[in-house]
Amino acid sequence: MADEPQTPEQEPVADDAQPVTEAAEDAGRSPEEAQALAEHRAVPTEEATEIAGSAEDAALEAYEEAHPPTAEAVAEEPVAEAPAAEEIAAEEVAAEEVAAEEVAAAEEVVAEVVVAEEVVAEVVAAEVVAADETTSEESLAAEAEDELEEEEEEPAPRVKPAVPGAHLEVDIVPEGVDPLGRDVLADPYAIEEDEPVAVEEESEEEVLAEPISTAAIDLAAGARYRATGKRKTAIARVILRPGSGEYRINGRALDEYFPRATLQRNIRQPLETVGYEDRMDVVARLHGGGVSAQAGALRHGVSRALLEADPNLRGELKRRGFLTRDSRAKERKKAGLKKARKRPQFSKR
Repeated sequence: MADEPQTPEQEPVADDAQPVTEAAEDAGRSPEEAQALAEHRAVPTEEATEIAGSAEDAALEAYEEAHPPTAEAVAEEPVAEAPAAEEIAAEEVAAEEVAAEEVAAAEEVVAEVVVAEEVVAEVVAAEVVAADETTSEESLAAEAEDELEEEEEEPAPRVKPAVPGAHLEVDIVPEGVDPLGRDVLADPYAIEEDEPVAVEEESEEEVLAEPISTAAIDLAAGARYRATGKRKTAIARVILRPGSGEYRINGRALDEYFPRATLQRNIRQPLETVGYEDRMDVVARLHGGGVSAQAGALRHGVSRALLEADPNLRGELKRRGFLTRDSRAKERKKAGLKKARKRPQFSKR
């Protein structure tokens, strides 16, 4: 038993050499499996990598000693690959090279970005400078145009406005002297507009006062001209007949029935206007109304009777207002009032 070689399972394993024990456990596997398992359990640190490589080498050596290869196996087996440690080192070197290349590429990209930013800044600065130059040029051009306009538009000299009528000669007429050179003194306070109106009024009054010369009334012995006159509530039935100008009103004379002179004058106006105040008599019957209303009704009745006697008198009588029915009358009393318009006295309390 002492001469038998110890297998990887029977070899003692130290407590602080765990990777060696794992390599010994993998000694019973083929080299490809052992290599795959070793790559799977690879530790990224350098010390762990060295320990794992030495353990794999020891396990392979022990296995080769226990099972020496035959001539056929030696002929069939390919050339042994490079140890895993060299591959790992090569991979690390390649990774470092790749990282270095990436860092260099990143630095190049950063440098390109910096260069691009510098170019952009230079372009922006150039644009700003160009804009400032254009703005300054425009401002200078505007100032030049304003100066030219100011030079062209020179303010015209101020001219004193002409006084209206300054070229006329002064012509002052003293008070009391006729401006036309006549000897008659003119009244400075006379109102020229009132004079023609007054003349017209006077002429109209004169025309109305004159008797109607065109009146042609038949004064036969049996001629009778009847008419009715009204004023307020008074009614007068009048008869005109040839006579000496006598008035009989309800069987009484005019002076007795209407003692007021103004009323008598109003009643005689129609016959005086026609010119027959001494050649015709008036007989009338009056009722209703008061004294003034009856006088108005009698005048209206006499005027209508004259129109019956001569229809050609219509224009003259109407122009003088003898044929107009006076529609004025007493206004009716209103409810709540004392009379038509009079109100009771207002009492605040």
